[in-house]
Amino acid sequence: MENTILGLHHITAIAGDAKRNFDFYSKILGLRFIKKTVNFDDPGTYHFYFGDEVGSAGTILTFFPWGAGIQQGRKGSGMATEIGYSVPKGSLDFWQKRFEQYNVIYNKPADKFGEKYLTFLDPDGLKLELIESKTEDNRKPWETDEVKADVATKGFHNITLTLNDIKATAAILTEIFGYKLIDQEVNRYRYATDAVENAAIVDLVELTDEKRGLNANGTVHHVAFRVKNDEILMHFREKIEAYGLSITPQIDRQYFHSLYFREPGGVLFEIATDNPGFTVDESLEELGKDLKLPAQYEAHRKAIEDHLVKIN
Repeated sequence: MENTILGLHHITAIAGDAKRNFDFYSKILGLRFIKKTVNFDDPGTYHFYFGDEVGSAGTILTFFPWGAGIQQGRKGSGMATEIGYSVPKGSLDFWQKRFEQYNVIYNKPADKFGEKYLTFLDPDGLKLELIESKTEDNRKPWETDEVKADVATKGFHNITLTLNDIKATAAILTEIFGYKLIDQEVNRYRYATDAVENAAIVDLVELTDEKRGLNANGTVHHVAFRVKNDEILMHFREKIEAYGLSITPQIDRQYFHSLYFREPGGVLFEIATDNPGFTVDESLEELGKDLKLPAQYEAHRKAIEDHLVKIN
């Protein structure tokens, strides 16, 4: 595999109440809950992972649920502002009815770039979209009793970044990540990589007078891009350093290895590997069942479990 970015790996957001977050994504949206662990930098709080059956890169939405009383965030410039999921054609009627049933805030379907989409908010105000992709999406969705394969989400379609000026961010996408500008509608610029078929799109929205966003409850914390392995990960570290940006050393996140850097527009980017994957500490059948802790916290398991709220 060549040294290339393979689209989106995961997206991480901030939530308030852990049980409410778990119920919304696993029950109402019908994603698979693939990992229950803790924030490695703050083991008193959870880190949840939702995705497809195996937690494939390009399907993984993760949350830091920091608790019910946390400050409400504000969408604005310098942040990722919309998370787009790919859904089958003709499924938006099902989702509208489902959102009505569960009192989910949503807008009537609209079109952009020739694709029909439905915008909605999760219970913390995070903005998401269900998009009937015009390119074929053969990814196998996770099914539940209520959300069957003919309507279920297949993984990410795109991520939207809001910026005062897109030039410097666009340069990172094109010069370092290998993306190309493929379309434009007014002030929305669509970039994509042809290295993968899905989870391949980044939209940049330019709003020159938009205030900086506030990264707290109901906002995206960071956007992670995918690489095949550690060797390619470190190739990108060199590339980004040579470009003049500050980037972290490699960090072991148990299920993938990561680098973090802030792109010039202000968005926190991560580059993450496919290896070792989510079955490194529990079987495919058991994913998400038990609290998984990294080795450094295992000795404190009882205190951590006593502190965390029960969710399932």
